[in-house]
Amino acid sequence: MTGPADDLNSLRQQIADTDRTLLELLRRRMELAAAVGEVKARSGAPVVVRDVEDRVLMRARQHAEACGVSPEVMEAIFQSIMRGSVERQHRVGVALRQARGGRVLVVGGAGAMGNWFRTFLAAVGHEVDVLDPAMAPLASASGRYSRADDVPDWQAYDFVIAATPLGNMPERLRELLRFRPRGPIVEIASIKDHLRPALDELRAAGLTVVALHPMFGPGKSPYEPLTFVVACLRSPEEELATLASLLAHPYSKLIPVPFPHHDRLMGWLLGLAHLTGMLFGAALTASGLDPAELQACASSTFARQAQTALSVLSEDPDLYLDIQRLNPHREEVYAATRRSLEELVRLVGSGERDGFRDLLVGSRRALQPEAG
Repeated sequence: MTGPADDLNSLRQQIADTDRTLLELLRRRMELAAAVGEVKARSGAPVVVRDVEDRVLMRARQHAEACGVSPEVMEAIFQSIMRGSVERQHRVGVALRQARGGRVLVVGGAGAMGNWFRTFLAAVGHEVDVLDPAMAPLASASGRYSRADDVPDWQAYDFVIAATPLGNMPERLRELLRFRPRGPIVEIASIKDHLRPALDELRAAGLTVVALHPMFGPGKSPYEPLTFVVACLRSPEEELATLASLLAHPYSKLIPVPFPHHDRLMGWLLGLAHLTGMLFGAALTASGLDPAELQACASSTFARQAQTALSVLSEDPDLYLDIQRLNPHREEVYAATRRSLEELVRLVGSGERDGFRDLLVGSRRALQPEAG
């Protein structure tokens, strides 16, 4: 005679058998993706084809009801599968793309973002060398340098990436005047205004410079959407053409903005986002409440906000101070934050329901412009 426990064990065994079948099917799908990747790499075809991806997701959503789950769940499953397929296709084509890749020097390549670029650029198909004082204790090796004077041929590089800290980036850029690299110099600072004099000096000397800003941190997978903002010193067409071969990757998205507008935009995209995370943590610290109790009783809203705040509070304090300190538009952000807090305090204190409702509706429009 069997009981509930036996029935449960039998069902779990059937699930395990089904999982093994699914894993075998996924292995086969990735093999097919690899074959597609090889064909695309040989022909130079793009890895990501949005129309094809949209059709796959549509099929997944259409089968959701038959599987007894929501369309959102089925879409998420197949998005993950497609992301894996893209990664497999891209990895397979690396060796073939290397024949078309360039040679890149990453200045500051031992740092967090410098190391991200080393890995990313190698995956794109470039040959990547590193210049960083942190390399000094390591044994001498080709393509690895601790001093600029040790680099044997600055003219050999198709691109030079400047990935040094915000505070000393102007100095590092000016050092490149002495070596006059042949390829474009691409700096990746989060704040640009304080770099303008150094960038102008490089341009006056006849060097090509690009102000690039990756809108993500060093933990970002290269097989997820990668947004790069280009703070344009020339026409957007020229800037994007300069970067085309450097960032040729299926998930790269380049958004050009005028150089003078960049830091104001970042004041809100980075400055305000970081500020709210820091304020959230600082206010909780001032509350004196037990963190364990807060976590145990947390609402879903609190948990999401806490996770976002922790992503900020876990970063390098020096970097986040410089992102605030060096932005010439920070006072605009701070003033708006103070006014908004004061208005919320006033509306809550007075119980003005219409005013409170209007404030929230207006705020939603700022976050969801299509809803307006």
